[in-house]
Amino acid sequence: MKKILMIATGGTIASKESDSGLTPAMTGEELAANVPGIEDKCELNVLQLMNIDSTNMRPKHWMMIRDIIIEHYDANDGFVVLHGTDTLAYTAAALSYLIQNSIKPIVLTGSQKPMGNPYTDAKLNVYQSILYALDDKSCDVSIVFNGKVVAGTRARKQRTRSFDAFESMNFPFLAMIHDDKIIRYYKSPRPTASDLKTYTQLNDRVFVLKLTPEVKPDIFRLLRNDYDAIILETFGIGGIPEYEDASFEKAIFEWVNSGKVIAVTTQVPEEGCDLGVYKVGKKYSDCPGILTAGDMTTESIVAKIMWVLGQANDCRQIRKLFYTPVNNDRQIDL
Repeated sequence: MKKILMIATGGTIASKESDSGLTPAMTGEELAANVPGIEDKCELNVLQLMNIDSTNMRPKHWMMIRDIIIEHYDANDGFVVLHGTDTLAYTAAALSYLIQNSIKPIVLTGSQKPMGNPYTDAKLNVYQSILYALDDKSCDVSIVFNGKVVAGTRARKQRTRSFDAFESMNFPFLAMIHDDKIIRYYKSPRPTASDLKTYTQLNDRVFVLKLTPEVKPDIFRLLRNDYDAIILETFGIGGIPEYEDASFEKAIFEWVNSGKVIAVTTQVPEEGCDLGVYKVGKKYSDCPGILTAGDMTTESIVAKIMWVLGQANDCRQIRKLFYTPVNNDRQIDL
């Protein structure tokens, strides 16, 4: 019988009502005890790593999850991480970069309603996550939620209340789960045990800047002391303001020329970014210090830039790492 390690971190799935609102209170053992049938599927061990609202999940917590998986990697056949939904996509992306090419599945899940709610989605999500983690064809980091399996770098929470909370952005679902059957839609090359790569460094000095009409380019100067990289969410397919005084252009190139990084994406959820299409973006398309995120999600870009800057500070190496696909995070540049 396969061994699965369930790692509990808190979130809605573990929450109970309090005078100040829902707050994580149930333990991982209590959560597992509420899911019928899993004791017949595997040898399940539960580890309570933390018990926090996922709003409070930070890179230091990503590293804690990474460390506990690596510590118990050899003794288990798969891992299920119970997590709050609000930052689930960020954590899944971060683990995709910190633990690459894992032959053993690392599955993240949570719920929209607490386990104790009579109409909860928690039981099915946990049950299906364990099913997926037990399957011989499963590998790498993924999210299982509401019967859908999403690559760890492609998820976005699209709905705040519905059980169907997550979508796979610009990439097919890896699989769907109906009853106890896994129907696979995407077959990626399966890694071998020797392909595993793990990393221990992140640089969390990364800021997401969403362009809005009349946003002031002085924002780049204000961010200079606290951040090493900006993820710029542009208009449309890659539109950056082209004011009469060229103030945006100056601010961006001053940032890059100072040795800092800009990754350009779009605030439009689907179909990605291409700076080369319009005049308002083309001048930035060939700058070595400006990275184009293509069809990546913002959540994935945040995690990847933190990982890249944790490994490299040379512009050429930064570009190489950023443009190398990891866990299906990007397709051929658009």
